[in-house]
Amino acid sequence: MNIAALVSGGVDSSVVVHLLKEQGVTPDIFYIRIGMEDEEGYIDCPAEEDIEITQWIAHHYGCRFEEVNLHKEYWDNVVCYTIESVRQGLTPNPDVMCNKLIKFGAFNDRRGKDYDRIATGHYAQIENLKLKIENPAGAAACSPLSTLHSPLVTFLATAKDPVKDQTDFLSQLSYEQISKLMFPIGGMRKSEVREIAAKAGLPSATRKDSQGICFLGKINYNDFIRRYLGEREGKIVELETGRVLGTHKGYWFHTIGQRKGLYLSGGPWFVVRKDVEENVLYVSQGYDPKEQYGDRIRLMGFHLLSGKWPKPSTSPVEGSCCGALLDHLPEGEVEMTFKIRHTPEFHPGVLHRTDDGLVVIESGEPIQGIAAGQYATIYDKEAHLVLATGMIC
Repeated sequence: MNIAALVSGGVDSSVVVHLLKEQGVTPDIFYIRIGMEDEEGYIDCPAEEDIEITQWIAHHYGCRFEEVNLHKEYWDNVVCYTIESVRQGLTPNPDVMCNKLIKFGAFNDRRGKDYDRIATGHYAQIENLKLKIENPAGAAACSPLSTLHSPLVTFLATAKDPVKDQTDFLSQLSYEQISKLMFPIGGMRKSEVREIAAKAGLPSATRKDSQGICFLGKINYNDFIRRYLGEREGKIVELETGRVLGTHKGYWFHTIGQRKGLYLSGGPWFVVRKDVEENVLYVSQGYDPKEQYGDRIRLMGFHLLSGKWPKPSTSPVEGSCCGALLDHLPEGEVEMTFKIRHTPEFHPGVLHRTDDGLVVIESGEPIQGIAAGQYATIYDKEAHLVLATGMIC
């Protein structure tokens, strides 16, 4: 099998190469150079140490090394998207867009298309499940004929390490993208990965984890936003009373649920609403005010990652009998779990489609900081299979 390994110089992707070599596979190693360098060369992602370690890994394991420059694609598809989302008062998801459009989009168009599989150091798993078609061609659901016609469907699944799980960052991938991916460390905990790296003497064994993608490098987020959107003073208003508490330098510097950077006394204060047209931030105090929480989340752009939804009676285990797959969201309320941000916790709830065509999550518990522009990732009831995604509106 012809495998391309995306290596960043970090411990996770370095161990991916080590594991592949242990399995007798010598991948071609690719380092994707991305950053936010504009026409003035303002920002670049400091990559020298990353490339040096990646080249060491390639030489050590006898792999071919290639650097792929995707600066322009990154700027056009991720940076511009982020700036425009912030301008509209939305909460952007640059990590999600980078995976969808750059790592598994532009890279695949440029080089990945020449390979059978693409291996990465993401904490996720791939499961190919044999789920029975319900009564194909009139056959009994558990008959031999039904078994002969059972499809093999690829699902994205959560990692063994719940703290490091990255399936929410991968939830916008297409079925074609998911079907081509390999996640060799997805069945390990982070501590196991570091132990393997240390025993193998890899130079990345003790490197600190990166904080998200190389979106800003060493550039301060507010400095980046200020460069492209400037500053405009506005009021900070207490939601419950309408009392003006202070001023801010632009709603685009703040996200829903944020408390840092408000510089208000008597806190904690949380951003609970933004008036984009009037440039007003509404804040509320404490952890429990009703205005900070919601239990109904409307989604747009809803789609099934694998193009299928297991019926509630389906046991998602290869070879299981009497299961069924639907090519649409089931009618009525469907039990599931979900996330709206990158945390280890899953929230229980039900999913249903409204008369106006939107899909709605009814959460089983109050959720803090629901923000338009975020992506909700939908999992099965066991919080294992990734089933669907949609953008909060």
